Order: sequence, then C-alpha cells, then structure tokens
Amino acid sequence: MKKFLLFTLAAGILLLLSFLAWLDHYPKTSLHFDNPAQTVVIKPNSGLSSIANQLVAQGVIENALPFVLLARSLNKESSLQAGEYTFEQNATPYEVLLALNEGKTSQGKITFIEGKTFKEIRQKLQSNSDIEITIKNASDADVMALIGAKQQHPEGLFFPDTYHFNKATKDVVILKNAYTAMVTKLEAAWQNREANLPYKDSYQALIMASIIEKETGKASERPMIAGVFVNRLRMGMLLQTDPTVIYGMGDAFDGNIRRKDLRKDTEYNTYTRAGLPPTPIAMPSLAAIEAALHPAKTKALYFVGKGDGSHEFSDSLTQHNRAVAKYQLKR
Repeated sequence: MKKFLLFTLAAGILLLLSFLAWLDHYPKTSLHFDNPAQTVVIKPNSGLSSIANQLVAQGVIENALPFVLLARSLNKESSLQAGEYTFEQNATPYEVLLALNEGKTSQGKITFIEGKTFKEIRQKLQSNSDIEITIKNASDADVMALIGAKQQHPEGLFFPDTYHFNKATKDVVILKNAYTAMVTKLEAAWQNREANLPYKDSYQALIMASIIEKETGKASERPMIAGVFVNRLRMGMLLQTDPTVIYGMGDAFDGNIRRKDLRKDTEYNTYTRAGLPPTPIAMPSLAAIEAALHPAKTKALYFVGKGDGSHEFSDSLTQHNRAVAKYQLKR
C-alpha cells in the first residue's frame, strides 16, 4: 500500500512537472499560417470551447484542447471577446489569447481632410469597406439627429482627423466621434479667444474658420486672412469671398465662377449679403479655428492671389487694384 501511495505521488509530481513544462513551452511556440497574416472572426456570445474550435476552423491553431487548457490555466476563460482579429505569421498561442482577452480586434481607419464638405465625408464613408453603412438614404438632418447633435445642418461640425475603429463599426459611430471631437476642440478654443471679436458665439467663429480654410492652404497666411475678414465685419463691409459663393451654387458649380454667379443672390453669397453666411462651408482645421479666434492685427481690407498659393494684402482699394493688375491681369 505504501509503495502504491509513493508511486501515485511520484506519478502526480511527474504529471505536474510535465504540465508545467508544457505550460512553459506551448504558449511561446510560433504558429504557422498559410498566409503572412491570418484574419479570423470570433462570433458574439461564444464560450471558450467554441472560440478554440473557431480558431482551429479558421487555421490559427491546430488543436482546440491545448488552447482551452492555456486559457483556463491563466484564468482567461470568461474574458475572451468577439470580433475580427488579424494575427501575423509566427504569432504564439499566448499572443492570440492576449489579443482575444484585450479585444485587440483588426482596425479600419478613415481620414477626414480639412476643407472637405459633409457631402464628401458621406461619400468617403460609403466607399470604406470596413464601415457598416446605415445612413445611405438618411437626410443630413436625420444624420445629425442620429448622432445626438443639436444642430440640423452638418457642415463644418466634424473634426478633420484620422479615425481608427473596429471593422464593421457603423458610420454613425464614427461621425459621432468626429462631431464630439469638433465640439470639444471648438469650445476649448473659444474659451481662450481674443477679446472683442465680431462673433456672437463659437458657431460663428466656426463659420469664419471654414472660410479661412477654403481661402488659403498656406498655414502662415491664415491669421492675416482672418484679420482681413474681421476688419470687414467690424466695418460693415461685405466679405466678398468666392468660396462662399461656390458653396451656395452647390452642384451647379462646374469649376469656374463667373460674374453672373457673383451677382446671383443666395444665402451664401457674400457679395450680395452682409455678414457671415448661415453655416460653415467646409470642415475647418484646428489651425483655421485658432486663426479665426486670434486674427492678425492688421489694417488690411483686401487680398489677392499671387498665383503661387500665397496672397498680396492691401490696406486700400487703390493698393488692391494695383495688386490685381500685377498678379491677376499681369500688367
């Protein structure tokens, strides 16, 4: 009997040592896929055994049992998450387990570029295969309601940035993140604005920022552009900025702006209507917002493009006409 107990104890110790050796070896053993990277989808509400079998079926691991034992030994059985995952060649079982435990799903990304319109944002969302499209037939006002925005008009209210997301994320989730980012950054900038600006609220500053964004791609000029428009607002002068006219033309704009377009009245035509247009005309960058809230201190009331992306600024109409003749009429 004593020999049997000693034998059982020895066998138990040997089994434990074997398991510990396996536990030290298996988690660090490189997995080999048929492809340089293996993408798998773990279904929602899957238990540990089901997850292990899904990994086998999708070519990540060869056998389910070792993975199940690893997860249980590390107390990860109930913390594995569903989603789409991509594992690189030579990933280890432990790395796979860790990714499932932390929910490190495969990510998609989308970049919203400053100066683009909401119409262009919607088109970009729809062309991204990693995004679930739910707003294809929704009006702009409906989209704003879906993301919980208080505004009905979406233009300019989404922050230009690159957004990363889990694949199959809904478009409204991405838009809500971009909207929240813009509201947060705009309000923070508004709190630190220069005193005595001719804006009623932060939304008007956003409108101005969108105009600045469209008027110049040269970062160093943004404060000067802002200074000109702020001077005009303070003096009651028309802003007379072509990008607002173009925005008001909508789909009728064919790449050229003509005299008749400048004379045709729309709510966005700053040649025919005083003050700011009713909404932003594009998605402004944070730099454009800062320029709108910290315009250059200048006497300039006019500017004209030099043809190289920069502008000539003038304090008087006489100076401006000379600059137009020089840079636009080539006289």
